[in-house]
Amino acid sequence: MVRLNKSFVMGLLVSFGLVMSASAQQFSKAEDAIKYRKSALFVIGTQFSQIGAMVQGKAPYDAKVAADSATVVEVMAKLPWTAFGEGTDKGETKAKSEIWTDSAKFKEAQEKFIAESAKLASASKSGKLEDLKVAFAATGGTCKNCHDSFRSK
Repeated sequence: MVRLNKSFVMGLLVSFGLVMSASAQQFSKAEDAIKYRKSALFVIGTQFSQIGAMVQGKAPYDAKVAADSATVVEVMAKLPWTAFGEGTDKGETKAKSEIWTDSAKFKEAQEKFIAESAKLASASKSGKLEDLKVAFAATGGTCKNCHDSFRSK
């Protein structure tokens, strides 16, 4: 398990978030938007999996690592959505057309994920594995619902 200094992680996240948020609105090519959102979702998935291994007993529980990973998930949860703009439904993507045809439902799914990610980060700070398990399940549920509705297999 990788251990990172909290200030380093937070500095990295803030820097990454500022750069990516600023550039997210200015994609010159659809492929760039697709790469951006895939990258953000990859980071989320990697950090979420690290927490998952702990809550499933596949890795030892480390409250600090869990809290750091949950913080990354919380920050990153806000980033990929601007990269689902016009023209990004084509190319190397698993995005279903429902993202654009039912944008209200997609927006609702985003908001639920962002809200649950914040709860996950908060629960992770309690240092209690049981709190983390509950929040992890709720956050994972938002991922599954969104993938079921908006992601091709």
